Amino acid sequence: MQYIKITCSVISQDASDMLMARLSAAGYNGFEEQENKLLAYIEVPKFLEDELKEITGTYAVTYETEIIPSQNWNALWESNFEPVVVDGFCTIRAHFHEMEVTTPYDIVLTPKMSFGTGHHATTQLMMMMMRGLELSGKSVLDFGTGTGVLAILAEMLGAKDVLAIDNDEWSVENAIENIDRNHCTRIKVQLGSLDALLPGENDVILANINRHILLEYMQQLYQILINNGFILMSGLLKEDQEIIANAAISFGFHLVRVNEQLNWIALLFEKK
Repeated sequence: MQYIKITCSVISQDASDMLMARLSAAGYNGFEEQENKLLAYIEVPKFLEDELKEITGTYAVTYETEIIPSQNWNALWESNFEPVVVDGFCTIRAHFHEMEVTTPYDIVLTPKMSFGTGHHATTQLMMMMMRGLELSGKSVLDFGTGTGVLAILAEMLGAKDVLAIDNDEWSVENAIENIDRNHCTRIKVQLGSLDALLPGENDVILANINRHILLEYMQQLYQILINNGFILMSGLLKEDQEIIANAAISFGFHLVRVNEQLNWIALLFEKK
């Protein structure tokens, strides 16, 4: 599979965040932030020039495109992957990083195109909020698992079982690889969506995805969560808070907490 790299000229962090959110919803699933630039990646068959023009035009952003052969992807990704330490709580690093780890939790990833390397604010927000949840002995669903990083952390935090779901084959393969690398034994990875899940079988749901998917599946997320269970939602900008909170509350969720970082937010809800 070949990928198209889009190099966008951005003049502010806010513009980069907004653009990343829109591109993510449009199917772009790899991002790199550089000085005054945002690099985004998408599979060639999913690339729509008119859609890109509409999105970039909204923010008065210029862009260039380049085809990246799939065999070059890993080298490109690895060359830009640096270790991340999240709030003194968890280190996320690649298998080729030799370093002293001083955090309680250490996650080793094979960096590929899947979302969730720990660099993005939404992944960090999710991990920091997971720190405050009681996951020991819980059944956890990781909806849109990407690299599997949140599922891995959930097992490390004591979850009795974790179901990691993604609709992207590459992400599923990458998650399985990362789960094995971290010697996890209580995580099941599944290709697909929520349709096959039963009502009330999850104690905690992790959903670091995007506004459109959250809104589309909000009712199902409510149904598959146990009473008094918790759901963490991110992949959201500050401007998304009202629409997501209103939708969640309309189905019976109760907003517990909001955390913010670099114009991104994570929301914690409880099912009442």
